[in-house]
Amino acid sequence: MDLQLKNRLALVSGSTAGIGYAIAEALLREGARVIVNGRTQAAVDAAVAKLGVGAIGFAGDLASAAGADALAKAHPDIDILVNNLGIFEPKAFEDIPDADWTRFFDVNVLSGVRLSRQVLPGMKRRNWGRILFISSESGIQIPAEMIHYGMTKSAQIAIARGLAESVAGTGITVNSVLPGPTRSRGVEEFVQTLANESGQSFEAFEKEFFEKVRPTSLIKRFATPEEVAAMVVYLASPLASATTGAAVRVDGGTVKGAF
Repeated sequence: MDLQLKNRLALVSGSTAGIGYAIAEALLREGARVIVNGRTQAAVDAAVAKLGVGAIGFAGDLASAAGADALAKAHPDIDILVNNLGIFEPKAFEDIPDADWTRFFDVNVLSGVRLSRQVLPGMKRRNWGRILFISSESGIQIPAEMIHYGMTKSAQIAIARGLAESVAGTGITVNSVLPGPTRSRGVEEFVQTLANESGQSFEAFEKEFFEKVRPTSLIKRFATPEEVAAMVVYLASPLASATTGAAVRVDGGTVKGAF
């Protein structure tokens, strides 16, 4: 299937590894040009070298206003924005200080708000654009072990819907994508640490995780970043022009409900 993305300019925030990298890779396969972002020049250079033709590097902290401004000045004509930048950290509610609530909101929510605000005028002039927030099933089923993370993912869903309402009747679509537990680099490292501490293999820990922690999963395994990327790239394409204001799940059936 031709997703009609040739020469479209896309920005994927936080794309040197994990889901972001997989999205960048999938967009490049469809002929798009992709701005690959990370906080360090070394990480960005390594990702760009690996991705090859069409990949454009931008090193900077897009969770900061200064980083977002620099990006907008360097690349004013972005057609596709994928707000993938995010952090997570399991922590008991009573141990989460105010500073952590603020930090999670700044990185997971405000980064996407700022970038969306900057790309929207150009999209309106061209009457075409795609804005995607990489949220999570945790935005619907708030995890008790990281409530501050779940809060930010709910906020992303709300922003995406409201922004879609604000561009009604245009060629711009805005959606949120809700992955379930995914074997991204951060998750893999975290799970592997826990597995090692308990003397288990990754596979054994994965089986136990889906039996006890995420028992509602229907696939009973971590999704791959590539599985999430496939949905994102479709939604970024002209073929998905009738899908907007939606919270699209790639959660392996973890959310217990058909709606």
